Amino acid sequence: MNKDQVIKLICDNGVVPIIRANNEDQAIRISEACLEGGIQSLEITFTVPKAHKVLERLADRYINEGIAIGAGTVMDSETARIAILSGASFVVSPYLNDNTVRLCNRYRIACLPGVMSINEVVQAMELGVDILKLFPGEVQGTNMIKAIKGPIPQAKIMPTGGVSLENVADWISAGAVAVGTGGSLIASAKTEDYKTITELSRQFVNKVKEAKKELNQL
Repeated sequence: MNKDQVIKLICDNGVVPIIRANNEDQAIRISEACLEGGIQSLEITFTVPKAHKVLERLADRYINEGIAIGAGTVMDSETARIAILSGASFVVSPYLNDNTVRLCNRYRIACLPGVMSINEVVQAMELGVDILKLFPGEVQGTNMIKAIKGPIPQAKIMPTGGVSLENVADWISAGAVAVGTGGSLIASAKTEDYKTITELSRQFVNKVKEAKKELNQL
């Protein structure tokens, strides 16, 4: 799956689960539960022990399944390179790091850096970033997307942090192309309840789909 296809997949499906886990096997089980619920992209954070091994296992398993396997909490270009070599088809960072973006561009890998201001939005777009991770979303709120897209309507924004089933439609209505969600989706993994993750994944995908459909009808 090339960079353009990954970006389209994230925007079309609209939900990127942020997967944090205590070990490799738990990360795999969370990932499988999300996919079973209709999610088509996964963000495996580098806070997971041996995250590169999880990326390798998932990339090998789903290479021909139309699933985008990404790396999250990528703090520098060195980690981004490890992620890419492990099979990551997109890289997510909590902040804007020029070297990370340039490295991803060099290898034609989608990069989603965190931004908090108009200045960072413009800097990221000038570096060639296609999807901007608005982070932390609960601090910025939906009005920040409207504020950005006023002068910069071409910006593709994905809020992360504070996204839940209760407010996901509001984020899409505000102009988000996708959302990143963590604790509100995968919390039940702590009690090994993966069926709930699957059901919540299904609800997230449906709510995003409904919100986009309603937005296009306005």
